[in-house]
Amino acid sequence: MTRSTTFDVIAFGETMAMMVADDPGELAEVTRFTKRIAGADNNVAIGLARLGLTVGWVSRVGDDSFGRFIRQTLAGEGLDVSRLSTDERYPTGFQLKSRRDDGGDPAVEYFRRGSAASHMGPEDVPESLLSSARHLHCTGIPPALGEGPLALSEHAMKTMRRVGGSVSFDPNLRPSLWKDRETMRHHLNRLASLADVVLPGLSEGEILTGESTPQGVAEFYLSQGVREVVIKLGPEGAWYQNDSTGFMVPGVKVDRVVDTVGAGDGFATGFVSAWLEGLPAEQCVARANQIGAFAVQASGDMEGLPTRDALERAMSS
Repeated sequence: MTRSTTFDVIAFGETMAMMVADDPGELAEVTRFTKRIAGADNNVAIGLARLGLTVGWVSRVGDDSFGRFIRQTLAGEGLDVSRLSTDERYPTGFQLKSRRDDGGDPAVEYFRRGSAASHMGPEDVPESLLSSARHLHCTGIPPALGEGPLALSEHAMKTMRRVGGSVSFDPNLRPSLWKDRETMRHHLNRLASLADVVLPGLSEGEILTGESTPQGVAEFYLSQGVREVVIKLGPEGAWYQNDSTGFMVPGVKVDRVVDTVGAGDGFATGFVSAWLEGLPAEQCVARANQIGAFAVQASGDMEGLPTRDALERAMSS
């Protein structure tokens, strides 16, 4: 029986305010910044909304100007923010991000310890909300924020599978937020086993599984009950594998890399959107590669994520 749903996708995590340097150089020396938002989970949510999917966003922000800015920005991107709570006790997290003009990874400094989002728990994602959606997208970042967000992640993934929806999981490692790497590996591999689709980068997969090849990483997760695994290989493309097949899809060449942050979120946006449309696996990975390429050509974490029209023009050219 087909489930009646309100949302295509539910996503959750921490949205931070982000102060991006206007000029290149050390953060300590920069005096001018532009205010934006940041957060891997909400990047994917925004990317999916720009492609026309109906997306519900779950998080907490503080009762402060950063929190109000985040709410306005996410609503302006078309996300349903009715489950974005304002917490009067704890502040909104934020970060500083440097500018690089040479295509390298920018420096990022976080100010998120004790933030409103780090106090989320299972009560933030009730079963009724998950029952109203086709799909749940998760990353490994909320579980690193504290016991409450870790419990939320497990609750949401288990509940979504139980009510008949599908789940995707991008490990999106943040080792500095965990007590140690063994704790990180334990929890993220346990959560990954609850997903239909797992989307690690190769270096992430090696840290989590000990395997050094795309095939080895994929086989590790397939043996845990995951249906499909897609290994991001950067500019080279991505490796797809399920129980019956495995293949490589080449990456999309770009003339100039502006900002590498958000490329993996663009990849997840592309794969999940195509997967929910029921496209063949090769087309899902091709779209993922294309949106990842869009992301690295724009300054900002989510500014390069395309509309449906822009995506279709790029895919047909």
